[in-house]
Amino acid sequence: MNIFITTGTREFLQKVKEKHVNEKLYFMGNAEHALLLHETTGKTIFSSPRKFEVVDGRGELKEIGYVVMNNIPVTEEGRPGFEFRFKNRAGLIEKEPGFTALRILRPLNSDTYVILTMWEDQEAFTNWKNSNSFHSAHNKDSKSLDNPDLNKKIFSGPAYVTQYSLISEEG
Repeated sequence: MNIFITTGTREFLQKVKEKHVNEKLYFMGNAEHALLLHETTGKTIFSSPRKFEVVDGRGELKEIGYVVMNNIPVTEEGRPGFEFRFKNRAGLIEKEPGFTALRILRPLNSDTYVILTMWEDQEAFTNWKNSNSFHSAHNKDSKSLDNPDLNKKIFSGPAYVTQYSLISEEG
């Protein structure tokens, strides 16, 4: 499975989505950006997208909801360990109320992995962020990543988070 992401104006992306009704396209935006995500086993309809291979996935992407993308630049040397860690995670997020889907995305044309989570709404995401399962998982991860020399081998830059609301057809 692959995921392709492209950006553009809301109007342009809406037209692309309407033109390709048989594709799994997810239209989302925030105050600064709009993007279209294409999940497929084949080729993309986009001309120059960000390209990802799905390393792991849970749940089904939906047309409505809230999306959080944790963007993590990883060195070539750090990729195997990074992927191993995510493939062998506890899987607690899937049990959280309001959780819809998870995709661990390996970049095919950059160094930045994306950990995409989809939620019923922003409140469900916020509730998870304030939960014990979030804090215990992240405390465990931060302890294992306290070694600065190890971090230099794994990460090629600082991670950042982007958040989007899915945009309905009515937009």
